[in-house]
Amino acid sequence: MKHGYIRVAAATPDVKVADPQFNRERICELIKEGAKRHGKIMVFPELCLTAYTCGDLFGQEALLSKAKKELKEILKATKGLDMLIFLGMPWEREGKLYNVAAALQNGKLLGIVPKKNLPNYSEFYELRYFAPGNRKPEMVRWEDDFIPMGTDILFQCQDIPSLVVAAEVCEDAWVPDPPSTGHVLSGATVIVNCSASDETTGKDIYRRSLITGHSASLVCGYIYANAGEGESTQDLVFGGQNLIAENGTLLRESKRFGNETIYGDLDLDRLIHERRRMTTFPPVNREGYEVVSFRMKKEDLELNRFIDPRPFVPDNEAERNRRCEEILSIQAMGLKKRLAHTGCRHAVLGISGGLDSTLALLVTVRAFDMLDIPRSQIHAITMPCFGTTDRTYQNACLLTRKLGAELIEINIREAVTLHFRDIGHKESDRDVTYENSQARERTQILMDVANQLNGIVVGTGDMSELALGWATYNGDHMSMYGVNASVPKTLVRHLVRYYADTCGEKELEEVLLDVLDTPVSPELLPPQDGEIVQKTEDLVGPYELHDFFLYQILRFGCRPEKVYRLAVFAFEESYEEAIILKWLKVFYRRFFSQQFKRSCMPDGPKVGSVAVSPRGDLRMPSDGVSRLWLEELDNL
Repeated sequence: MKHGYIRVAAATPDVKVADPQFNRERICELIKEGAKRHGKIMVFPELCLTAYTCGDLFGQEALLSKAKKELKEILKATKGLDMLIFLGMPWEREGKLYNVAAALQNGKLLGIVPKKNLPNYSEFYELRYFAPGNRKPEMVRWEDDFIPMGTDILFQCQDIPSLVVAAEVCEDAWVPDPPSTGHVLSGATVIVNCSASDETTGKDIYRRSLITGHSASLVCGYIYANAGEGESTQDLVFGGQNLIAENGTLLRESKRFGNETIYGDLDLDRLIHERRRMTTFPPVNREGYEVVSFRMKKEDLELNRFIDPRPFVPDNEAERNRRCEEILSIQAMGLKKRLAHTGCRHAVLGISGGLDSTLALLVTVRAFDMLDIPRSQIHAITMPCFGTTDRTYQNACLLTRKLGAELIEINIREAVTLHFRDIGHKESDRDVTYENSQARERTQILMDVANQLNGIVVGTGDMSELALGWATYNGDHMSMYGVNASVPKTLVRHLVRYYADTCGEKELEEVLLDVLDTPVSPELLPPQDGEIVQKTEDLVGPYELHDFFLYQILRFGCRPEKVYRLAVFAFEESYEEAIILKWLKVFYRRFFSQQFKRSCMPDGPKVGSVAVSPRGDLRMPSDGVSRLWLEELDNL
C-alpha cells in the first residue's frame, strides 16, 4: 500500500444452488488464496452463499438458517486475516427478507448493506422474495452484538485515511440515482458491488461501460463481482464477468463463462488527487451515514497493475489512429480560427526537416484546406547554417514541394557571422551564444517575412521541449500561434507516422518516413562527415522518459519517489534504475528553472489532459524552488 496502492479482488466461486455449506467451502478457499496474494479487499457475488437462483426456496427457513450458520464458519475462517470481505446472502429481519452484502473483517461482521433497488421486470422477480433495503442504518442483533444495517454505511480504515469503502448490490448500479453517488459524496473512495447479472447478447459491453463509467463520474475505485457458473440454468446463464475499474480506466476484467478471481491495485492517491483537482467535486457530507472503523496493516508490494510507459500514445492501433486524426483536427481547427479571426491568408513557418516543423507544416496544410486558401500561401522557409545537414535540408525541401507550399531558402550563415562580429563573439567559441544566435536569427526572419506578407508565424515547438525549457528564449520559443504546444514529443512521432500511412502519396510517405528516421537535433553545431553530431536525447535525456515523468507529475500530482517507482516498473526492460533517476533529476531541475519560458509562451490549442499553457493548465510561479522535490530523490 505504499504510494497509495491497495490490492483488491473480485471473486466468483463455484456454487451449488441452495447448498450453503458447499458454497461456504468454495468461498473460504478463495479467501485463503486472496490472503496469500495479499488482497486487502475481496468482493463476492450477490447471494453467493445460497446462490442467486434459489427462487421460492428463499422462503424456506432451513435455507435461511443454514446460510447464517455458514456465515459464522466464514467469520471463523477470516479470523486473523487482514482483509475486508463483502459477500452476498439473504438476511431475515423482523419478518422480512433482504438481499444483502455482508461486510466481514478479521472474524467480525462489520455491517449489513441491503439491496435498495429490487428489479421486478423481464427475467427478474426479486420483489417476490425480498424487501427493499433501508437507507438509514439501524442496529440489528448479531450473536451477542449489534451491527448496523442499511445502505448508508461507510467502512473507514483507521490506518489508511484515504480508504473509505461502501457497497451496493447489483441493480443498485443500474438505476438513474445509484446509492454509490451518495456514498461517494459522503467520502467513499472505493465502491464494491455484489452482483448477479445474467448474460444476454451484448450485455457484457454495456456492463463494462456502466461500471467504468460509474468509476469515472464518481472518481472512485469500483470492484464488481458477478455470479457465474453453478447458478441454475433453468432460464438464465451467468458468465461471471468480474471488473475492477478506477476513475474510468478498466484495470482488470475476468474471462466470461469460467469462474475466476481477478486482482488489481487501486491507486487511492490518484483518486484523492483527482478529486482535489476538480473544483466541482463537492466537499464531504456524511449526514445520515454510519461510519464503521476497521484496522488494516500497510504493506509494500510489487505493483499488480499495468503502468503504461507511453501514456500519451495508445497501444491499440485503431485507437491510436483515431486519436491521431482527432489531434490533427484539433490543431488544424485552432489554427483555422486564428487565421479567420485575424484575416490572415498567409502563414510563415521555419522548416528544418525535423519532426516538429514537419508536423506544424502538415497541420497548416490541413487548416488552409479547411479555409479554401491555396497552399501556395503557406511559406515554408528553410534557413541553413552551420549545423544543417544535407539529409534534413533535402527532406525539408522535398516535403514542402510535395505538400504544395511555397519553399523559401534564406541562408543565415553570413548574417549570424556578422552578428558574432558585432557582439564580439568568436565563431570558434561554440557555446550557448553560438547556438542561440542562430535560433534568434531564424525567428527574426520568420517574423519579418510574416510582416511583409500580412501573415502569421506558425510555431513548431512541442510540449516536451517546453516542459524541459529546450527552446531558445525569443528564438524558436516564440511564434504567433504554436500548433504543437500541447503535443508531447512521443506523440509527435506517431502523428507524423499516421499522416505518412494515410496520405496516399508514395513520395510524400517516403520523405515523412525518412524524417521519422532522423535523429532529433536542433542542428546548431557543425556536422561531422555530413552526419548530425548534436543529438538532443544525448543532452537532455530520452523523450520517452521525460514524457512519462511529465504525465505522472502534471496529470496525477505524483511525488518524486512515486514517479521514480512507476518509471522503474514501466521501463524495467529498457533502462537501468540509475539512468532513470539521473534523468528524473534533470527533468525536475529543468522543469522548475525554465518556467519563465512557459509564462510567456504563445497561444496554442490544448489537445490532451496534460498541457503547460500559463493561461490554463499550469499556473506555476517562474521562481518556484525545486529543492523539496530533488531532496526526496536524493534520499531514495
